[in-house]
Amino acid sequence: MRKSDTSHIIAQGLDVPADCRSKLQVREQANVAAKESEPLSVGAKMRATVRAITACQKFAKNEVCLARLLGGTIFAVYEDRKYRGRGEFMRIHANSIQRATRSIVAALLLAASGVAAAGQVRTDAGSVEGSTSTDGKVQIFKGVPYAAPPVGALRWKEPQPVPSWQGVRKANDFGARCMQGNVFGDMVFRDTAPSEDCLYLNVWAPKASASAKLPVMVWIYGGGFQAGATSEPRQDGERLAHKGVVVVSMNYRLGIFGFFSHPELTKESPHHASGNYGLQDQAAALQWVRKNIAAFGGDPENITIFGESAGSFSVSALMASPTSKGLIHRAIGESGAFFGRTLTAKPLAESEQEGVKFGQSIGADTLEKLRAMTSQQTLDAAWKDKNAFRFGPNIDGYFFPESPSEIFAKGNQAHVALLAGWNHDEGNYHIFFGADAPTKDNFAKKVSQTYGDKAPAVLKAFPAETDEQAKNSADLLATANFIGYGTWKWIEMQVKTGDSPVYRYEFDQAPPLAPPAAGAAPQESRGAYHSAEIEFVFGMLDSKKLPWRPEDYALSEQMGSYWTNFAKTGNPNGAGLPQWPQYSAKDGYPVMHLVATPHAAADQQRVQYEALDKASAKP
Repeated sequence: MRKSDTSHIIAQGLDVPADCRSKLQVREQANVAAKESEPLSVGAKMRATVRAITACQKFAKNEVCLARLLGGTIFAVYEDRKYRGRGEFMRIHANSIQRATRSIVAALLLAASGVAAAGQVRTDAGSVEGSTSTDGKVQIFKGVPYAAPPVGALRWKEPQPVPSWQGVRKANDFGARCMQGNVFGDMVFRDTAPSEDCLYLNVWAPKASASAKLPVMVWIYGGGFQAGATSEPRQDGERLAHKGVVVVSMNYRLGIFGFFSHPELTKESPHHASGNYGLQDQAAALQWVRKNIAAFGGDPENITIFGESAGSFSVSALMASPTSKGLIHRAIGESGAFFGRTLTAKPLAESEQEGVKFGQSIGADTLEKLRAMTSQQTLDAAWKDKNAFRFGPNIDGYFFPESPSEIFAKGNQAHVALLAGWNHDEGNYHIFFGADAPTKDNFAKKVSQTYGDKAPAVLKAFPAETDEQAKNSADLLATANFIGYGTWKWIEMQVKTGDSPVYRYEFDQAPPLAPPAAGAAPQESRGAYHSAEIEFVFGMLDSKKLPWRPEDYALSEQMGSYWTNFAKTGNPNGAGLPQWPQYSAKDGYPVMHLVATPHAAADQQRVQYEALDKASAKP
């Protein structure tokens, strides 16, 4: 407690245990009596009261702290089981206190219950009140609406403004995740259940003044545009916020709810477009950040978007889309972009006809009938043939005026600093060969099936003279075909036309294996698999019950610093970190290898990726 707040506090009760006295650290002052008549401001009363209750709570284990009003004096009562019945008191004397205000009572109740109150923040739709991290350094706001619930007539429409509310909205719980099936077994959620009413975001903000202007990092989760939510423990923003940035994450519509296209939808749209509602949600969330983040201490002129897998695809999409123009100042992509064979954006006409066929197949051949279905009926119908990835992004003419490749080729994307890369083991030879034996002959056969007359050049870059060499090349090619090439091409395009610094990484740290069950054979390591870096970036290794090693925690700390340094300045480098050089031809296209001992090295796969680029080029 500060002296200015304790000048009217008298510690009474000579039998207070010594350890409690030392923790309380309230000393009697000889001149208190002479100052009792001095007025005490309302702010000082509240600060003194809350700090006194907090100090009371910290006396010892098994304590019970109570607060009550008695006339014009507030008492904080400490009881410990060991000393129960002694009735030690700490009196907060405020001669001018009249009846306690509601705000003081609320502060007392929160302190007594062990829940710290974050300050209320006013958004453009209304006030919200969240909570504070255990150490008191980060304010947390969960489940803040950023758009109107996309239900009823708003299903399959671009996000609409969130309705305003009166009073203070509690922001202590995650909003519902968007409607989705059980696509990925490794996803763990902390929200209640899926719902169409899901357009909510979260804010983790260092405790600072509203004028702090801290860098803002907006996270976009992955899940193939079919699954995912902000409530996953591995992407909790609290630890990153401790590094001096404001972290925001948003839910966005998925699957049939986020990417359904139909001629009737195109006709009713003011933009003559349909589909991409999930991507439009992300752009709407960025608009919300632009308008409101200053109230949380963030800088609306320093916004970094970052994401993994479909979230990384989204980062590349938002860089390309005119709907987010001026809302992005830096970008981080972790494994994925709209430049490869995975999750390609379809033409509008093609996605429209797929929507028509879907409606006819379930007996809902009009938009009215489709909107009349419940959310669960709609989800079940979309999943009836087990095609989880049926509905995805398209080139709608609005969010995507052209394909992302064309937009980047013309230099019409956001010219911002980019940090991007992928994991060493995004794919493996098991995925490449499928049910076939991993032999050199089968490798050559599959390459020929995939690349046709371009196969000889690909086989030269990915040799398979022996079965063992074929397995190694299959590992590399599976990673490239799935995620690597598309991300590489994005990086190359930004270097060529983005007029901004680019930094490339490869995540090489294989997470430890869980101990095998009794009698079970040891598992084979999956290496640095797809999504393995997420908990490293967020400092959330403990969200997974694995035997993490000291080097894992050290790398996680370094990666969190690289990411937040980049958000602050556009350069990942900082004190105590291994040097991360900019990605450019003059230095051999250096790649930062994120492993137990991070280091940069010239790109060793450039010849292979250039071969894939030529093989993927349109005639």
